[in-house]
Amino acid sequence: MKLVLSKGQSHDIVDNDYQYHSLIEFNTTKVGLFLRSTKRSLIWMMMALVFVLILSACGQSASETATDGADQTNVSSDAESKTSDNTEGSTNTGAGAEDEMVSFASDAGEVQVPKNPKRIVDLTAFTTGYFVALDAPVVGAASGSMKNKYIKDQLAAQGTTDLGEQPPTPEQLLALKPDLIMVYTGTEGIDKLSQIAPVVQIEYGKRNYKDLMLEMGKLTNREDAAKAWISKWEAQINELKPKVEAAVGNRTVSILNPYDKGLYVFGHNYGRGGEIIYGEFGLKAPAKAQAEAIDSGTGWASISIEVLPEYAGDIIFTSPWSGDTSDSNKVYENALWKNLPAVKANHVFQLDPSSDTYNDPVSLEGQLKFITDSLLSASK
Repeated sequence: MKLVLSKGQSHDIVDNDYQYHSLIEFNTTKVGLFLRSTKRSLIWMMMALVFVLILSACGQSASETATDGADQTNVSSDAESKTSDNTEGSTNTGAGAEDEMVSFASDAGEVQVPKNPKRIVDLTAFTTGYFVALDAPVVGAASGSMKNKYIKDQLAAQGTTDLGEQPPTPEQLLALKPDLIMVYTGTEGIDKLSQIAPVVQIEYGKRNYKDLMLEMGKLTNREDAAKAWISKWEAQINELKPKVEAAVGNRTVSILNPYDKGLYVFGHNYGRGGEIIYGEFGLKAPAKAQAEAIDSGTGWASISIEVLPEYAGDIIFTSPWSGDTSDSNKVYENALWKNLPAVKANHVFQLDPSSDTYNDPVSLEGQLKFITDSLLSASK
């Protein structure tokens, strides 16, 4: 019995079913063995191929990593070189400059501060206008400065937070993330404030406003801006001073603030226009006021209403004292006040008690026009 398998032909079917099936089983077995053998060979070949591909990929990755590392090193080196070059020609370039700390001579000693402070909290109120003039960023300030008409719009534009009349809590300060805090010498809790940010202490009245402007320029890395302001200011004074001197002549000028128990007489360094009237224009106060509030260096004196005529000048600048809630009319309605020569001549000019008490550069700019116009009008 034989089985002939021809391509394209039908099979000769044998009568012996046993032999047929035996042949089929035999051939099937051979095919299975062949397939299993081929399958194993294919598997080994595929595994070898995968292994080769993995080795190739690893080699390429290592090569690329080495190349990338070398390129990155070159980029970092170039960047460092450029940053170094830029730093030599600029005081505020690159991330390193932003974080740089420098030593500053505060009135309480040396302190490490940011070279370019970005988030200043001013708890002094009277220094805030210096930062505004220098375009230094103030993130928090006392209510007094926030209400000062000469700088409140600038502070609002910066988004400055009003910290209130009372000292702020640590939580309030931490929320502002300050990198510099300004206080007056003798402020309580400086050790705790120092845990939040570097603290710079200044002594009120120790410097005139020009010197303080220069100090704040150093503190904020804006010395050129401070010097430029002073130059511009002096040019304005030089233009206006001859006109004021001609209008006032040898008459005297007083700055008087009624308060609960009498009056304060102010001089050359306590705001209210004193820096302009006595400092820049060189005008004189009545003899007693000149001696006690100006020549003595104190900047102020307290008097009773009974001696008012001795301290009242031919021209008076006045406003209610902002330090208490007393009724200023107790003085303004008093016969001694009404009979003063300046009152009778209508040479009394009302200052703004909430803003003219400040003597920072921006406030002084605002006061200059009012004071000049008032003094020129008093010549009539």
